[in-house]
Amino acid sequence: MAVHSVSDVNRYLKDLLAREPLLSGLSVRGEISNFKQYPSGHCYFTLKDANSALKCVMFRSRAQYLRFLPQNGMQVVAGGTISVYERDGVYQLYVDSLMPEGTGDLALAFEQLKKKLSAEGLFDQSRKQPLPAFPKKIGVVTSPAGAVLRDIYRVSKRRWPSVQLVLYPVQVQGEGAAEQIARGIDFFAEEYAVDVIIAGRGGGSMEDLWAFNEEPVVRAIAACPVPLISAVGHETDFTLADFAADVRAATPSQAAELAVPDRAEVKRQVEHLTSQLTRQMRREIDLRRQRLDHVLQSRVMRQPQSMLAERRQRLDFLLAGLQNTAKQELQNKSHGLKLLLNRLAAINPAAVLGRGYGIVTKQDKLVSSINAVEIDDEIQLSLTDGSLKARVLAKTGKGEG
Repeated sequence: MAVHSVSDVNRYLKDLLAREPLLSGLSVRGEISNFKQYPSGHCYFTLKDANSALKCVMFRSRAQYLRFLPQNGMQVVAGGTISVYERDGVYQLYVDSLMPEGTGDLALAFEQLKKKLSAEGLFDQSRKQPLPAFPKKIGVVTSPAGAVLRDIYRVSKRRWPSVQLVLYPVQVQGEGAAEQIARGIDFFAEEYAVDVIIAGRGGGSMEDLWAFNEEPVVRAIAACPVPLISAVGHETDFTLADFAADVRAATPSQAAELAVPDRAEVKRQVEHLTSQLTRQMRREIDLRRQRLDHVLQSRVMRQPQSMLAERRQRLDFLLAGLQNTAKQELQNKSHGLKLLLNRLAAINPAAVLGRGYGIVTKQDKLVSSINAVEIDDEIQLSLTDGSLKARVLAKTGKGEG
């Protein structure tokens, strides 16, 4: 009996499985578990059902085309080939395609990205900018072919002929379309100044419109400092670009209507305002004329001398009252002054001396007690008509003989 190496056995089994038609182009339904995507881009996971599990690998060359992010617990249908991984001696499904079961991969990718960007606040109403009332320059990001550009040009020029349209031509579907659209938005935001941007394309399937659902486009719209109108597809079509844009237009033609004013409507508004202003001005003139007539008919204007005479008479009354008040005040002050003089005269020392009293001092100090002097002290006696010098011969207190 021949003895084989492990490598020989695994290689034989790999070749055996490769020759089995049933295991090539195989579709397997199951639930994803243990999903992991490495920095290399390769994805490793397990498909399982109630009874079994199958290891799977999806290399970067295939995984880069996934529209959605596989997650644990997701029911999918994986297409690929069963083969043996020789190093570990295990068989696994080499996945070429992966589709969510029950819904399309585009619909799932749409909801996943919408949820992610909404959580970041990219769709918040507070981020929306108002459109300028009278834009001079409009940047258009769309395909140069097709009816979209013609519709925008026709409608905008009909409504506001002076507006200038600047086209940034892009591919609106297929590989690389999203990057081109994002670059076009950045061009008008950073390099070529415009007042408003219209980004869009005509209608189509979800696949056709997908470039306007891709993350680079949505982020470019959300970060754009210039007011932006999304005009993607028809009225029933919605893309993530619509949620991020400042204004969503149902069609490219409506985008042009939103972007520029209607010259005829503006003219009507100007005429209406002019008419209102004229009527208001006439009412104001009439009102002021009535006020002037009323003033001219007043007694002041018709008989100014009588008004002057009344004012003069009133002035005379005021002056007379002022003089009476001053006179009365002067009398009151004079009477008060006399009272004060009388009180002052009553306490005047000279008056006391006139009644026979004298003032005794010793060395210019008032003597009011016998204890302030001694026998033989020299004192001075002030009288009403002069002073006397005396010497103390004796002291007699009250009650003494």
